[in-house]
Amino acid sequence: MSRFGGISAAERRLLPEGRAAGPMPWVIAIMTFLMVLAAAGGLGLRHSAAALSAQLADRITIQIVDANAATRERQARAAIAELHRLAGVRAVRRVAAPEMRALLEPWLGRAGLDELPLPVLIDVDLAPAARRSVAAIEAAITAVAPAARIDDHAQWLAPLTGLIGSLKWLALALVLMMSAATGFTVVLAARAALNTHRATIDVMHLLGATDIQIARLFQRRIALDALFGGFVGFSAAALVILLLGQRIGGVGSDLIGSVALPGSSWGMLVALPIAGALLATVAARLTVLNALRRIL
Repeated sequence: MSRFGGISAAERRLLPEGRAAGPMPWVIAIMTFLMVLAAAGGLGLRHSAAALSAQLADRITIQIVDANAATRERQARAAIAELHRLAGVRAVRRVAAPEMRALLEPWLGRAGLDELPLPVLIDVDLAPAARRSVAAIEAAITAVAPAARIDDHAQWLAPLTGLIGSLKWLALALVLMMSAATGFTVVLAARAALNTHRATIDVMHLLGATDIQIARLFQRRIALDALFGGFVGFSAAALVILLLGQRIGGVGSDLIGSVALPGSSWGMLVALPIAGALLATVAARLTVLNALRRIL
């Protein structure tokens, strides 16, 4: 039999629809597009949760709020000195006044900053083992600086982490459901092809063809269709991800910017259409073999 593009003439007669003409490759392309987007969202959220946890989970912020500048400064120095004596404190950094003004000026304006007394902000990095002693640290600081207010970032980060975790599981569920839908699409396409070419299959059996040989015709063609659809779907999804990445980068927000897709995650995304083609091949083979056994 003659060959064309790796597909024999018998295969083209058995499954006459071309890779760009039949509905199955385009259905697989749509499924792959949605699957890659869902997986990219889940991977981006996982990276965001890890980045936020690394930056904020072991950090507390101390505010010294007092209208009297001398009292505020005295309590700030006392709090910093006490922090250096406490166990479990890795780093202490006082936020400089120009940095404070730069942070608040977009919200209050320059005139508002001149009229309001700015609090003293102190960022404190804790050792992981010191997470349990935040209450003791708060008691020690308020003893020397009564005007101190302590913000534990882990407290407000916990609900956000829980939400991100739920969204990650949702993304995984979407990927699994679309994978199942792809498999069902292949099963339906293989059964339709078998019903269409029932007479041809009977003749092939009479000529001595085995079920394995017939199944190879289907699985090879369906694998190529799945690869074509997966390539189209992945290309469209990658373009969307890159465009969204540029928009997110232009926002300039550290929180939104943390929802990024690291380079290692692209390898997992590239594996999705390949895995989809393997799934389609296995599904086509099992469907055809099971149907042929019933025929006989």
